[in-house]
Amino acid sequence: MIASLGLILLCQLIGEVIVRGLALPLPGPVLGLVLLLVLLLLRDRVRFLAIGPLATDSDAGRIEGVSRVLLANLSLLFVPAGVGVVQKLDLIAAHGLAIAVVLLLSVVIPLLVTVAAFVATSRLLAPKRDRS
Repeated sequence: MIASLGLILLCQLIGEVIVRGLALPLPGPVLGLVLLLVLLLLRDRVRFLAIGPLATDSDAGRIEGVSRVLLANLSLLFVPAGVGVVQKLDLIAAHGLAIAVVLLLSVVIPLLVTVAAFVATSRLLAPKRDRS
C-alpha cells in the first residue's frame, strides 16, 4: 500500500515539476494524473512495467486498491478547504452578497446553456414528423 501511494504521489510530483519547469498553464496534479494514466495503460502492453504497485497478479498493494481507499475517504480531503473557509469568515461577511451572486450565476448560466444545447441538439436530431 505504501508503494502504491508513493507512486501516486511521485506522479503528482513529476507533474508539478514539469508544469513549474515549463511554466505550463495547467495544474501539476492534473499532469501527474495523466502520467499515472499513461503508466497504467502501458502496464497492460509492456510486461516489465507490471511490477510492484503496478502489478496485476495480486490484490494486495495494487494501485487500484489504494485508489479505491482514497476515493472512499475523499470527503476527509475537503476538511482543509472547510477550515480555510472558516478562517476567512470576515471576508465572507464583508463580501457575502457578491460571493453568493457569483456562485448562483456560475451554476445557473452553465445550466441554462446546457439545457439550450440539449434542446437544440434534440431538435436537430429528431426525425421529421409528418403533420398530415
